[in-house]
Amino acid sequence: MRRRWILAGGPPALALALVLTGCGAAEESAPVVVSSLTLAPRPTETTPTPAGSAAPIPAPAPTASAVAGLPTADPYPDQPLIDHTEWTDEIDGRRLHVYPTQAGRKDLFPAALDRAWQEVLTDAPDADTPGMYDQFRCHWEWARVVAPDKPSWNLEPWRPAVGYDATVAALCNPGGPER
Repeated sequence: MRRRWILAGGPPALALALVLTGCGAAEESAPVVVSSLTLAPRPTETTPTPAGSAAPIPAPAPTASAVAGLPTADPYPDQPLIDHTEWTDEIDGRRLHVYPTQAGRKDLFPAALDRAWQEVLTDAPDADTPGMYDQFRCHWEWARVVAPDKPSWNLEPWRPAVGYDATVAALCNPGGPER
């Protein structure tokens, strides 16, 4: 039986849920914990009708407060988040390898994403192309949770700029898989 999961965050949660659904091994009633994020079973479409009510009440939508544990201050304010970047030419085109630091792998402070992207652009200014930020954000928000020890995050300027949600749905690789 396929399990359905929900995580505050909309379509990006769908992509992560698809990855986790393929992994299986969790009971329907038990939450699955990934890093510091907690995934809970998807609520039913409606909740029971209160006494005297003519129509069912829709199940509550998840909110950002459903994801607890995000820091309110950057725990790594003076540490670099990106160690270095490296451009390579591959069979399918040019690729930027982004090597995060340990702080970059662990920093969950929301503003750290933009700080890390600025570090990428300082090291590789030609990375500022359509779609590259979405690929980076996808790696920052999802790939480091699913594959925390991946040595580099690979960004390709030749990939189509399809928007963040479609980039996540493509597992950070819109336009085809990584080779």
